[in-house]
Amino acid sequence: MPGIIKSSVTFTAGFALAALLGGFLLEGSGTGRAAKEGPPRITSAAVEVPVTPVTKRSVPVYLEYVGTTDAIRNVVLQAQVTGYLTQRPVPDGSDVTAGQLLYQIDPRSYQASLDQAVAQAQKDTAALEYAQASNHRNFVLNKAGDVSLDMLQQSTSTTGQAKAALAADRAAIETAQLNLTYTVVRAPFNGRLSLSQVSEGALITNAGTQLNTLVQLDPIYVTFNPPDTDLAEIQKYQAQGAIPAEVMVGDATKRQYHGKLTFLDNSVGRSTSTITARATIDNPDRTLLPGQFVRVRLHIMDQPDTLLVPQVAVGSNQLGRYVYVVGPNNRIEQRFVTLGAGYGPLVAVAKGITEDQRVVVGNLLKIGPGALVDPVPAASVEQAEVARDGG
Repeated sequence: MPGIIKSSVTFTAGFALAALLGGFLLEGSGTGRAAKEGPPRITSAAVEVPVTPVTKRSVPVYLEYVGTTDAIRNVVLQAQVTGYLTQRPVPDGSDVTAGQLLYQIDPRSYQASLDQAVAQAQKDTAALEYAQASNHRNFVLNKAGDVSLDMLQQSTSTTGQAKAALAADRAAIETAQLNLTYTVVRAPFNGRLSLSQVSEGALITNAGTQLNTLVQLDPIYVTFNPPDTDLAEIQKYQAQGAIPAEVMVGDATKRQYHGKLTFLDNSVGRSTSTITARATIDNPDRTLLPGQFVRVRLHIMDQPDTLLVPQVAVGSNQLGRYVYVVGPNNRIEQRFVTLGAGYGPLVAVAKGITEDQRVVVGNLLKIGPGALVDPVPAASVEQAEVARDGG
């Protein structure tokens, strides 16, 4: 019996020791910590976003309108004499220079008329010389009483008639020279031809026959109609000097034409409340043509200290336009903004941001107000994309 009691005591002590060690093992295990600390915390990864600082600089201020282009000079080339067309050396639609030969009408009959008029003038010149000599002789003889007064008067009349005939000959020569000149049609100014209405070999039977149309393209007019509410501002800056004008076609932003405001009408339309204005635009490449609809901007002043952000950074919703900026602790803040004019890839911001802020320009669909971000300079992101794409 004493041996049995000892074994029981030994077993009890061993069980207690095992229980104690099990408690220590449970305390040191992950399950034990989880039971003690509760559910694990979930941390959100920061989204990498490209950012750029707000730009501050002077920007031009424009008044923008829709206008149409007009040729400064637009003439119809017409024949002034009849005859066969012998030459048309310039193709349709060509750019020509002042004085360039465009059409040649057969000149032979007009050269013959000129030669005839010159010959007649030579004949009448000789007749005048004889009449003058005869009249002088009769005048001397009349003084001596050898020639009657009637004969002297006849020789004086003959001299006057010979002078009149020679004057008529000179007029005929001038007319013949003009007609000969009209057989050649030259460009009156630099411009571009339209479609020819006649071809070589055609008989031009009527003076005034239309041959072609020539328009001047450089420079070119742009006509537009500012509202009368802009008139005072335009006149204010026009008084300080010529107002520069810029012209763009369609949605183009890179291709611009430059000139200046050269005309304001003297009255405002009562039915439209607009005034007719015109700018003269340089068109050295002749790519602007009369009749085009264009956008014309008057550069009236430069506005200093204007805040600009990339246009790609601007979003919109039902509340208005906004940009995302990086706030404290790299948290996204949504700022609603009032926008001004666009300047290429940038747009002016009149209200809603400050100069010291950083604007998010990429990954806009992956973030929202309060999102945690990892901002990186936009240039670095572009370089990384180029390297990734093998550029």
